[in-house]
Amino acid sequence: MDSPISSSASLAAPRLRCFDPSSSPNHSPRHFSTSSRNGSMENLTYSEPKIVTGEAGYVLEDVPHFTDYIPDLPIVVEKNSPRGTHFRRAGPRQKVYFESEEVHACIVTCGGLCPGLNTVIREIVCGLYHMYGVHKVLGIEGGYRGFYARNTIPLTPKVVNDIHKRGGTILGTSRGGHDTFKIVDSIQDRGINQVYIIGGDGTQKGASVIFEEIRRRGLKVAVAGIPKTIDNDIPVIDKSFGFDTAVEEAQRAISAGHIESESFENGIGLVKLMGRYSGFIAMYATLASRDVDCCLIPESPFYLEGPGGLFEFIEKRLKEHGHMVIVIAEGAGQELVSESLRTTDQQDASGNKLLQDVGLCISQKIKDHFKRKKMVINLKYIDPTYMIRAVPSNASDNVYCTLLAHSVIHGTMAGYTGFISGPVNGRHAYIPFHRVLKEKQNKVVITDRMWARLLSSTNQPSFLDHKDVMEDDKEKVGQTQLVNGKSHLGTTTAKPRDIENREEPPTPLANGINRIEATIAMEKD
Repeated sequence: MDSPISSSASLAAPRLRCFDPSSSPNHSPRHFSTSSRNGSMENLTYSEPKIVTGEAGYVLEDVPHFTDYIPDLPIVVEKNSPRGTHFRRAGPRQKVYFESEEVHACIVTCGGLCPGLNTVIREIVCGLYHMYGVHKVLGIEGGYRGFYARNTIPLTPKVVNDIHKRGGTILGTSRGGHDTFKIVDSIQDRGINQVYIIGGDGTQKGASVIFEEIRRRGLKVAVAGIPKTIDNDIPVIDKSFGFDTAVEEAQRAISAGHIESESFENGIGLVKLMGRYSGFIAMYATLASRDVDCCLIPESPFYLEGPGGLFEFIEKRLKEHGHMVIVIAEGAGQELVSESLRTTDQQDASGNKLLQDVGLCISQKIKDHFKRKKMVINLKYIDPTYMIRAVPSNASDNVYCTLLAHSVIHGTMAGYTGFISGPVNGRHAYIPFHRVLKEKQNKVVITDRMWARLLSSTNQPSFLDHKDVMEDDKEKVGQTQLVNGKSHLGTTTAKPRDIENREEPPTPLANGINRIEATIAMEKD
């Protein structure tokens, strides 16, 4: 049974937990006794422990508070605001709504490649088999269109045993191909009653439509999503799988760019990384590398010519060090691409706007600029995008993929449907499709600390006017609450009824993007 008290430590004996004593009806702290006045350690009288009893027999050994021994202490600030929206915490439940023998599950991967896809597939298959005794699992080949246009692959623990060591996906993938009625007809005809869909925000939109059609038909079919995007831009959840691997693998490209640049006179290594709308990979790879002199991301506009521009900074850095490394996210500087090359109205099959290769464009513009100045440079352009996407996941992502897979299995077996599973404020939770779809994509906030740390590391200019910074800061006001200069994060505990009654906007997090507090909901049903 899930506890309404969040676990902060698990010790052999006794088991220690944390909860809010203010919500306990038995909050009766013991007051402290007076110690000896002679100052001797031997004669010191220790105060009694402050014990508060909680629900379900839990006991809190609380810390001392001023009000324990100072009566009528005035409260300077008191805030009694609602705690925000809650989600149901992921994990096994007491009640299971599927017999092992009746479960016929399927797994499908959609969209672009990402490290960890095979690990998620493996852990879903093995988790169903070993935890719930489910033996019928199908792999849908080739993305959504595989439901009605391709063959299926029977998946067993033996089949998937070593696939986590390989990159890509053994099921194949594709963009587009979503036909709701054909897909649901195929699910119904095949007798499938659990559908696991692995993909990004576009894929989860399709999953939501499939869920709604299944619900309309009244079918006992659970639909669950495992969010996947290498860019880490899916809203609400803390992080998407594959991101850690991408940052780690990007170090190889940056290192190569650094070696190339320092080996030639006025060498410039220009490395393009993933990041269509969000620059998280570029930012974290830059911070991890320490070899980067300039990082350019979509969230931070920059200009080329004139005082404070990119060309001026490159020239200055070359004169100081004789070489430099630039990291640019694929979505950065699209407005600098010449009008004749823009494809603003074109989209891929997933609905993503087609972008020009900003790396090639910026490379040529840098070459042209220094050619006009009659200054010799040696620029090497490196694009490791597809190399990074195709690698197997690292140790950190493998563990994370296991948690995602097991969480989603427990949810579907307990009868939940129409959700994705992911960590929210550090706790794995079940998030309804509609909540993820209505949120804006997760983006780097350039007025936040992490970007400030990057600027400090690279010593690059912000490329922003004061007016631009003020406008961005105004957007952040109301999203991020600060306490003594630090972001104020809250975790909460709530019973299932709290999920339905609390409609306060989600609790803000440090990056300025609204996310939701995860619920630790006690399952009494």
